[in-house]
Order: sequence, then C-alpha cells, then structure tokens
Amino acid sequence: MIPDYQSLMLPLLQLTSDRQDHKYRDLIENLATEFKVTDEERKELLASGNQLIFDNRVGWAKTYLKKAGLLDSPKRATFVITELGLQTLNKKPDRIDAKFLRQFPAFLEFVHAGRNDNEIDEEIISHEIPTQTPEENLDRAYQSIRKSLASELLTNVIELSPTFFERLVVDLLVKMGYGGSIKDAGKAIGKSGDEGIDGTIKEDKLGLDIIYIQAKRWKSGNVVGRPEIQKFVGALAGQGAKKGIFITTSNFTKEALDYTPKNETKIVLIDGEQLAQLMIDHNIGCTTQQIYELKKIDNDYFGEE
Repeated sequence: MIPDYQSLMLPLLQLTSDRQDHKYRDLIENLATEFKVTDEERKELLASGNQLIFDNRVGWAKTYLKKAGLLDSPKRATFVITELGLQTLNKKPDRIDAKFLRQFPAFLEFVHAGRNDNEIDEEIISHEIPTQTPEENLDRAYQSIRKSLASELLTNVIELSPTFFERLVVDLLVKMGYGGSIKDAGKAIGKSGDEGIDGTIKEDKLGLDIIYIQAKRWKSGNVVGRPEIQKFVGALAGQGAKKGIFITTSNFTKEALDYTPKNETKIVLIDGEQLAQLMIDHNIGCTTQQIYELKKIDNDYFGEE
C-alpha cells in the first residue's frame, strides 16, 4: 500500500539526519525501499495520468518540511536538514504531519497565505488536516464531476432518436480518427438490416481497411448477451470482415465480455459508460466550462551552467 504524504514526513526528515546533501531522487528510492512499495505501486499514476502517485506524495512531504523550515535546498534537486530540523528530531516525535507542523510560524504563513482571518480561525478550530495531496484532491474532484457528466450524457443519449444516435456514432468515430470525413463516414453508417451490420467506416483516412459497426441504443436494464456478440461475429464472417465495433448504451454480460472469436476476427465492445467517457474525451455533446492550468517550477530555467 502506498503511504500517504504525511506518513512520509518523519522518515524523510530522518533520512537527512546525517547533515549531508541528499539528491531528491535518492530520497524517493530510499523511502520506497523503507515502505516496501512494490514495482506495481511505483507505476501507479494520479487520475490525470501526469504524475506517479508515490513520487507526488514524497514531493509534498518534502515541500511541507521545507516550508516549515526543517529542510533546506542548497542547490537544485538536493536537500539537507536544517538546525530546526535536527532540533525537531532530537525531540523524538512519533509522527510529523501537517498538524504537527503548525507549531512552526513559517509553515503557518505558507498554509494561510491569501486567506482572511476568519478562514484561518475556522481552520485552526476545526483542525481539518487533508490526508491527500492537493493534486490528489483536485483529481478526485475532477473525476467526480466527470462521472456526473458521463451519467447525464448517457441519459440524453438513450432518449435520442435512432437517426440522431447514428449521427452521434459517426461524429465520435470521426473525432477518434476513423472514417476520413463526416461526409464519407455518414454514407456508410445506418445500413440497418444488412445481416445485422448497422454500418461500416474506414479504419483510416485512406480507407486501407474497413471496420464494421453495430450500435444498440438500449436502456441500462436491457443488457447485451453473448448471443448478440456471436451473431455480430457471424455477420462479420459473412462479409469477409476481420474487424468490428459493437457499441451499446447499456452493458454487456460477463459471458459477452469473455467471448473470444476462434477465428482472426477482432471486435471491440463499448458499453454505455465507455461511450460516455469517449464522448467527454472528444467533446461530443459537451463543451469546456473552465480550464485550470496546473504549473510547477521549471528547474531547467533556474539551473546554473
């Protein structure tokens, strides 16, 4: 299990207790070893996919210790314990966390920067200490908003007319890089009744291969079972096709998901949740409300030749 960033503070400070300069990357590796973080856990990313979770947590543990005046950075990506840090370790604390660091004026100044007195008083009284890093809190809020949007999108999609739903599928697949143009893709979709095939679309803009598509606008309770997938694979075989996409606004049964054609046919199953997430990724039926730019220090800029 990956330790939270506050649990990393005391071990991180202890690693620097020899008063020597320590490379940031070495500190990360030493902490990973001390907490027995597995290789799989080391590879886990924040929901945004931009940062490794463990590295991010070590980074915030380091930042909080530095803001409290317990660590210093004499040169880029290098850290050393301060006299205050040594004094703190000499008191043999059982744990160092954000609440513990409130005793240091420099840390309070950092935490309360930009807040008014009422906000500061309320926080001190409540003693609410975050257990996740700011990036993790931001990711969690983002995922919550995205999940709500996906649910709303799917509700709207289910209520669409068949014609509108066909157009939505075209718009999405073209945005994903299939079908060439909207005009070309639109000609191929909507051929219902052709041995169960709803349409075809080019795999690439040059049309080097064709992908067959079946899309079912079903409500969530009406799941797609294995027989439907087998019929789709059979229809592909009848066309001499090797690739297909089966899209539904509902779900697939476990038997349907586990089914693998014995021939060389490759099929991709997209359920309602995946459909909604793809619509969000490619701005189909939704629009950007607000953009927040998350920035960090450019160490290359501040590096000395």
